[in-house]
Amino acid sequence: MNPMKQLLVVAAICVLGYLAYAFAWPMIQSADGRQAGEKEGVSRPVVRVVVHRPELRPERTRIEAVGTGEAIRSATLYPATAGEVVGVAIAPDQMVAEGDLLLELDKRNEELAVDLAKVRLSHARQLLKRYESTGGSGVVPASTIDDARSAVEEARIALRQAEVALTDRMVIAPFAGRVGITDVEIGDRIGPEVPIATLDDRSALLVSFAIPEIFLERVVVGQPVSVSAWGARDGAYSGQIVELGSRVDPVSRSFTARARVTNEHDRLRPGMSFAVLFDLLGDRYPLVPEVSVQWGGDGAYLWVIRDGKAEREIVRVVQRQEGTVLVDAAVTAGEAVVVEGIQRMRQGLEVSIEEPAGAGS
Repeated sequence: MNPMKQLLVVAAICVLGYLAYAFAWPMIQSADGRQAGEKEGVSRPVVRVVVHRPELRPERTRIEAVGTGEAIRSATLYPATAGEVVGVAIAPDQMVAEGDLLLELDKRNEELAVDLAKVRLSHARQLLKRYESTGGSGVVPASTIDDARSAVEEARIALRQAEVALTDRMVIAPFAGRVGITDVEIGDRIGPEVPIATLDDRSALLVSFAIPEIFLERVVVGQPVSVSAWGARDGAYSGQIVELGSRVDPVSRSFTARARVTNEHDRLRPGMSFAVLFDLLGDRYPLVPEVSVQWGGDGAYLWVIRDGKAEREIVRVVQRQEGTVLVDAAVTAGEAVVVEGIQRMRQGLEVSIEEPAGAGS
């Protein structure tokens, strides 16, 4: 036979043999698989998995803002009337009590007016007493007695007016606090338009800051906040929101909130800027380890063990929180979520649960 024909015959035999082998291979594999499955059904080892039992935790939104502090009570002090300064009891950053005398104007005329009003009141009372002593005998007409009584009331009012005018010659601290710097000195003539000094009650500060309007319904009075002064070394101060603005700014699309912060050691000052930090809590969701969340063609899912069998549960990732994930899923608190052995999971697979170390502690 021609060598070329021999070569072609050999090639044809090889191709036919390969085709026969390829056709028979799936049936051979199927038979082997059934045999292996039968053997494995007898001695297959139990699939063991480590699980996590989730807790329900709220969704957390962290708000960061810049705020400005003001004293819990603050006032700029002015004299009630014009006059010459004869006494100044103000020192920068001096602590004063409510009712302390801070500044005094010349009050000699006002003191004389008070003395004169006292004399006139005393005279009016004596005259009324003399009229009333007649005992209704008719010596003094009733109209005269009525006029005497009116004169007493007028004299009493005049005395009170004189006393008010005398008080207006003094500037009194309306509340306890610290006095600011003053430029007023003894001998100056000042009027009601001249500011004397500021007075601040720094026992606590109100820190005002803006919050985006999308959080309007979630922020409430009493919300705890953390407040830090820029560059301060003493850490953050704890406070809480005490006031919420009634309007949303149409330009910035935000509303104003005020937090009260106790200034126990008097380290904070009105006018300082602060970093404000707080968390808003939303709906509660199961909290699971990040490693338990798997991804497939239909999105994220978990393997949950129910009645000793694995079930694939589709989830929606709500929020990641430091190695854990909040998920929106049909998973209840305390259910077994697989965290180790995930690669071996199949729908309906029977498994043996192994709690993680320290789960019961």
